[in-house]
Amino acid sequence: MAKNTRHMTQRLAADREGLATAAAILRAGGLVAFPTETVYGLGADAVNPQAVAGIYKAKGRPSFNPLIAHVADMDQARRECAFSPVAERLAEAFWPGPLTLVLPLAEHASVCDLARAGLPSLGLRMPDHEVAREIIAASGRPIAAPSANRSGHVSPATSAHVLADLDGRIDAVLEGGPCAVGLESTIVAVLDAHPRLLRPGGVPRAEIELLIGDPLLEGGGGARPLAPGLLASHYAPCASLRLNAEKLEPGEAGLDFGGRFSGTPQISGFRQMILDLSPSGDLTEAAANLFSHLRALDACGADRIAAASIPAVGLGEAINDRLRRAAAPRP
Repeated sequence: MAKNTRHMTQRLAADREGLATAAAILRAGGLVAFPTETVYGLGADAVNPQAVAGIYKAKGRPSFNPLIAHVADMDQARRECAFSPVAERLAEAFWPGPLTLVLPLAEHASVCDLARAGLPSLGLRMPDHEVAREIIAASGRPIAAPSANRSGHVSPATSAHVLADLDGRIDAVLEGGPCAVGLESTIVAVLDAHPRLLRPGGVPRAEIELLIGDPLLEGGGGARPLAPGLLASHYAPCASLRLNAEKLEPGEAGLDFGGRFSGTPQISGFRQMILDLSPSGDLTEAAANLFSHLRALDACGADRIAAASIPAVGLGEAINDRLRRAAAPRP
């Protein structure tokens, strides 16, 4: 499975036969893209180094960037990582859901060294998507699953997005419709007494801080990140991105929020494409539309995308994080 650079990618329905086929491919060391509530993940057996190497190859992903292991239940999670009382509380409150916990490895953890990028810790998540958990449970092992796109590109919110990047490079994609959250998980490291926010995401910071009773510390990127999604340039369209735009300039496509570009005068002889993340200014709707709108604007042929400002509250923190990384200078 997944040995050749290009081969036929199966399209699987999210029914009993499709789930059984997907689980069999994973057990055999192949690659299957599947839906979660955040974005589509590119799954491989996290215990099998050759299978994990297939993820890095298909995505063009640097091997120093660790992967998140997805589990179906707490029994499976506790076999892989050591849970402190704080980690237990976070898992109880937010799992299944869009929260990844970076935790110390358990003594007899099975996730391979390559998936962890050699680190003594592991990012774990229990997805809030029935199809995802059924595949994980049927495979009988933790599943490493970064976003199912080329490394650094815009994340996939539909199976069509997956195929646009990875058709012919993976064994199968399981059709599960559009992702409900549309943003990757929040990542919190609980490696000592002070939980640390590594990446904002589908669970807002305020909800986590309310549960633990303290502010989250910051940081965790650098040359050897503890978790995925921490590289300065990430989630990037081919077009350049201009942030906090108040109006559109000639040649730009517009990523709007709350109708802020609605009064932009049209330039004679030029048709500008504008997509609004949420005409009503709803951050949940904006998060769900972010990657789909970025991909659509990128496909319209504009050299630059202008993004309206997004309030940095709730899910707005995660949206702004993705936009900043998408706008960062390319390596």
